[in-house]
Amino acid sequence: MTIDRAVMAFAGTVVLVSLALGLFVHQNWFWLTAFVGANLLQSSFTGFCPLAFILRKLGMKPGPAF
Repeated sequence: MTIDRAVMAFAGTVVLVSLALGLFVHQNWFWLTAFVGANLLQSSFTGFCPLAFILRKLGMKPGPAF
């Protein structure tokens, strides 16, 4: 698995889990969904993703260059 796919999988998982927690536990969990969305948005403009940085430091392979 490449860093790009790992980031997408992690973000999708966190969004789905936080939506479920927001629906069934407490509405404040929706803030986690908003945080993930904001982080994805800023990453698309700046190219910096904290999770990708951490995964790279842990030795995960980057995706193919297009």
